[in-house]
Amino acid sequence: MEQFLGFIVLGIVAGSIYAVAASGLVLTYTTTGVFNFAHGAVGMLAGFVYWELRAQHNVPTPIALVLVIFGFAPLFGIVVERVLMRGLRGASVGTTLVVTVGLTVGLIGAVQTIWKPGEARFLEPLFGNRSVHIVGRTVTWDELAFIVVAIAVAASLRVLLFRTRIGVAMRAVVDNPELTGLNGAKPATVARTSWILGSMLASIAGVLVAPKLNLEPIVMTFLVVNAYAAAIVGKLRSLPLTFAGALALGIVENLAIGYLPEGSFVSRLRPSLPTLFFFAALLLLPEARLRVGRVVGRSTPRIPTLNESLTRGLGFLLLAIAIAAFAPKTSLPDMTQGLVFAIIMLSLVVLSGYSGQVSLSQLTFVGLGAWAMGSVFNGDSPIGLIAAAAIAIPVGAAVALPAMRLQGIYLALLTFAFAILADYLIFNDPNVFGDGNVQVGRLQIAGLSFSSNRAYFVLTAFAFSALGAAVLALRRGRLGRTLAAMRDSPAACATLGLDVRRTKLVVFMVSAAIAGLGGAFLGGLRGTVGTIDFTALNNLPLYLLAVVGGVTTVSGAFLGGALFALLPVVQSRAPDLAGLVFLGIGATAVSLGRQPNGLAGMLAQRASTRRPQGPAGVGALDVQEEAIGVPATVG
Repeated sequence: MEQFLGFIVLGIVAGSIYAVAASGLVLTYTTTGVFNFAHGAVGMLAGFVYWELRAQHNVPTPIALVLVIFGFAPLFGIVVERVLMRGLRGASVGTTLVVTVGLTVGLIGAVQTIWKPGEARFLEPLFGNRSVHIVGRTVTWDELAFIVVAIAVAASLRVLLFRTRIGVAMRAVVDNPELTGLNGAKPATVARTSWILGSMLASIAGVLVAPKLNLEPIVMTFLVVNAYAAAIVGKLRSLPLTFAGALALGIVENLAIGYLPEGSFVSRLRPSLPTLFFFAALLLLPEARLRVGRVVGRSTPRIPTLNESLTRGLGFLLLAIAIAAFAPKTSLPDMTQGLVFAIIMLSLVVLSGYSGQVSLSQLTFVGLGAWAMGSVFNGDSPIGLIAAAAIAIPVGAAVALPAMRLQGIYLALLTFAFAILADYLIFNDPNVFGDGNVQVGRLQIAGLSFSSNRAYFVLTAFAFSALGAAVLALRRGRLGRTLAAMRDSPAACATLGLDVRRTKLVVFMVSAAIAGLGGAFLGGLRGTVGTIDFTALNNLPLYLLAVVGGVTTVSGAFLGGALFALLPVVQSRAPDLAGLVFLGIGATAVSLGRQPNGLAGMLAQRASTRRPQGPAGVGALDVQEEAIGVPATVG
């Protein structure tokens, strides 16, 4: 019994950290409608600022805490609200997701630029090595502080929301923001207050966990993923339920550490328990109501005809052949990698660009495709391509089944949770990737080998052109028109008798198949792929750069793939510049968050303004645009 109670105590400590982090997420979402993926990055930045004050400038601990939590954090919240978040209320989930993920990437880049990565940084615990014994467990004063802070945060938020004027306005905004404004409340003030408080809560969590995590930017940033589960228990609305969910998660996690048997399949579930908790909380949410739409002006890409898409695809392939003939051999693998990721991003064009479904799990299908390619006929057979697409299709259907009930931010979080579960339960399974790697060959078709870098570059360019033409053909067809209608107004589709559920199922399966094919080509390029290549967290920059390139067009997929392929090149060849690259990508993503067609759309608009009056010219792939009235999504 004493051991059991000891694990309960440790669970309460962990749950307290989750509660503080999750409360900030819930507070900003309920009052602004923006789910802040950058919440963990704000806490991470606060941890580094605190370390700078304490370790580099010898500022006493109490003063450093005050400066970070009551000085830096509110100022940062004001800047974020004023510069980035104002005007995002009512924006699409894709827009808010890109802006907040872009902010996350930018903050990671800023930290890596200011504080050089690879250097050891340690923080002394706030209360030194002081500890107490509770039911046979040693609990440090810092861990007790976690519990005290969580209680203080809960009590303070209760007083704020129910005993103060601004708190009443914040609760009113949740129920009816328009009516609140008519009654004299200032929505801008409410939003600013929410972002200030959210930044302060993220900073508290960051400072508290910094001594435990030794200031590792990525780990500190995504520690908040566990807090997502607590926030979902509260349905992103209820702070009491959020705190209860956080404590329950912490207790379950620590009881699993103490009681799950070692060496069994069940023990492999232990690291994934927070994600399983998260996934279960999402599945238990009530089914989302279908959205309606209204007619607004919007710039949308013109869909090329069959002849246009084939002509442009052929031109692209001829250009690739010329590049392969004259480009240095050392640069061909990097360019091929850009084409491979462009193929992968075509899966997001179908899913997110055409149908409006946000997915943060595409790399799961990529990994399955790479594994299937390497596991069939020595990894170099065309049958491997069929297997790569075939194995991804049922998994895509499995993701689509719960996705049928959800939409918006809940769908994005569900797909992200699925990707994290796949990390633990699929890619870390020794029966799948064995010792962590699988060998993949390059295609051989009827005695024709594509083993050389030049031949494989041309093959990948052909695959991108063919799949791009197929994606455009899909968009021109009946399914493509149904996807566009579903994106704009699912309620109208249902009213007209269209089967929204079946359409979602089909588009998830098609998207998964394309991603699986991309995985087969990725495996052939690298020769060896491993579990680290498909980690769930990489889905965030993948989606981010797909939108930056232009997730509504094939040309945008090409640009996004090139940008995504650039990241590992910079990290390996110029590690000192990696932080600046992340910072630049984050800033670009934030600035393009409201541009629905990304860089491809901007380039097309600029080209159209310079084009002389007369018949429309023929642009590359599918970036021509026209302004038309289309149904736009409203909440």
